[in-house]
Amino acid sequence: MSRLGNIGGRLYRGEVSFDFVGRQRLWYKISGAILVVAVIALLVFRLNFSIDFKGGSVFKFPAPAATSTQVSNTVTNAGGGSTITVQQVGGNSWTVQTPVLKTKAQFAVQDAIAHRFGLKNGQVSLQSIGPSWGSQISEKALIALIAFLIVVVLYLSLAFEWRMATAALVALMHDIVITIGVYALLRFQVSPATVIGLLTILGYSLYDTVVVFDKVRENTAGLLASRRTTYSEAANLALNQTLVRSINTSLIALLPVAAILSVSVFLLGNGELKDLSLVLFVGMLSGTYSSICIATPVLADLKERQPDFRQLRKQIAQRAGSAKRQAKVAVGNATGAGAVSDDAGAVSDDAAALPEVAADTVEPQPTPVTAARPSGGSGGSRAVSGPRQQPRRASASQRRPSGKKKRR
Repeated sequence: MSRLGNIGGRLYRGEVSFDFVGRQRLWYKISGAILVVAVIALLVFRLNFSIDFKGGSVFKFPAPAATSTQVSNTVTNAGGGSTITVQQVGGNSWTVQTPVLKTKAQFAVQDAIAHRFGLKNGQVSLQSIGPSWGSQISEKALIALIAFLIVVVLYLSLAFEWRMATAALVALMHDIVITIGVYALLRFQVSPATVIGLLTILGYSLYDTVVVFDKVRENTAGLLASRRTTYSEAANLALNQTLVRSINTSLIALLPVAAILSVSVFLLGNGELKDLSLVLFVGMLSGTYSSICIATPVLADLKERQPDFRQLRKQIAQRAGSAKRQAKVAVGNATGAGAVSDDAGAVSDDAAALPEVAADTVEPQPTPVTAARPSGGSGGSRAVSGPRQQPRRASASQRRPSGKKKRR
């Protein structure tokens, strides 16, 4: 936990950063692939609307030993129609949905079920919804969704700006299409509870997006005056500063929803609780992803198209290029100075080694040898040197001419 807190603090201070905005093309490709699959599933399989939307009859009865084939054949042979939906609830009970039936056909199906599985008429419950009621529910759900989106756009345009409203609307439509595509692909049933859950997760996704946008507005205030960073970099910093908060909020919200979904699927079977928890789980995952990887990158793309921020980006790019060139020159100078210093060091080392070499190569001078002078000569003894001995100067007596004596 302490490491997670340290990571959050480092993200907020900008010491660690994930480049979400710089990788917007990657997120767009991932979202595009998911949206293509969702649209294809929607066109091919279509949505599986519940009886509340399309109208019809619902028969519920307990039959632990029955099989799906037995239930389907019994209802079809009694006049329930060929397009029926059979679901087992809780391992003991069954729910059968049929198209809109007349009163006589409803009673015939009810009696056939009771006779086939040995039940009393009171054990087979019947619920009938007319097609007009289903069309009214569908119309009201569509009106509620459109009104929600209009209010969102107006609020964000007034509280922030129209570019933020556009980015938030793109993220919301992204969540709607993905959630509906999952329902169509997996053949989940769409009920009024599903519509309620869809509006809930749209509000949740919008809340997370507004939190990020508020931090983006704070970080980009006075950006054109300071010219210290681009809009995309400031937006990415805001996204990193709110990243831990978004993840923690999503995890805390998903845990109880996942618990409700597990209980409703494995213990309670099909029902309103399953429809509500399922759309909440899928929508919250999609909303967390879109608020981080879609809304803010789309906003940054829209802002970077403005002339002021485009010029700011060019200036910062030129500044960065100039700093990079200066750094290369400095590195080159440092490398050259290092080479010169190495050569100088080598020369000094050679110079230091020269005296030692000279001392080793100079031949030692011969030691003077003192020889005894013959007894008849004057001057005692004389030194006899080696081969390069200098000639000895003659004494005064030797320089006098012969036959002359020194006067006394």
